[in-house]
Amino acid sequence: MVFKISTIQANLEWENKRANLRLFENAFKEVDHDAQLVILPEMFSTGFTMDPLKHAESMNGKSIKWMKTFAEKLDTTLCGSLIIEENGCYFNRLLVVNQKGEIKTYDKKHLFRYADEHQHYSAGSSHLILSIHQVKLAFFICYDLRFPVWTRNTHLKYDVAIYIANWPEARSSHWNALLKARAIENQAYTVGVNRIGDDKNGISHSGDSAVYNPKGEKISITNPHEYKVENISLDIEKLYEYRSKFPTHLDADQFKLL
Repeated sequence: MVFKISTIQANLEWENKRANLRLFENAFKEVDHDAQLVILPEMFSTGFTMDPLKHAESMNGKSIKWMKTFAEKLDTTLCGSLIIEENGCYFNRLLVVNQKGEIKTYDKKHLFRYADEHQHYSAGSSHLILSIHQVKLAFFICYDLRFPVWTRNTHLKYDVAIYIANWPEARSSHWNALLKARAIENQAYTVGVNRIGDDKNGISHSGDSAVYNPKGEKISITNPHEYKVENISLDIEKLYEYRSKFPTHLDADQFKLL
């Protein structure tokens, strides 16, 4: 069984929804026609802004309608995060939208204190693990990558971990090391999709979008700083074979999150 994904590493226009949506519409032309999941970066319509009052949308907003439209046109599932307002609170919300218009969500659990994200957004408290074409996928956002307990693949709940980000170039070595580590320790494919370019705060992003197999081997070819739509096939049967031959999950520490 092969699961096909498309990752999009792009330079986001600061707080410019129209330009960013147009950017991804053009990028979709390079997505394989049989891609089963297309992955956009964190806050793909605005960049990592701390001005949710100005840029937040509702769950019936234009950007979500846009995601529904292109999931249907591409006959695939789209994921990426947007700024969502709900009941007076603002969330950095990852949305998974399929070709039928069905939506599942994950609100970022770990808010990036260094950028005061916790002062502007509310944290989520629940995981999101979905089955798409019989493949189990877990979804996370950026800073979550630093917290292995939250992302631990207990009882092999997922086959693929997806991390979307606006991760600065200054800490790109951390991004690369942690993506590899999460793949090894969780015996799962790990996919990181990050943006490139500078934001309005002068923070540079090198992208470094990558896919690692459960052995910690990089299987993607996207280069730092380049715009790239990469179409990648994940061999799920090989994943299961590896787990069977090297069943470290059977010796994993058991715990519960409080």
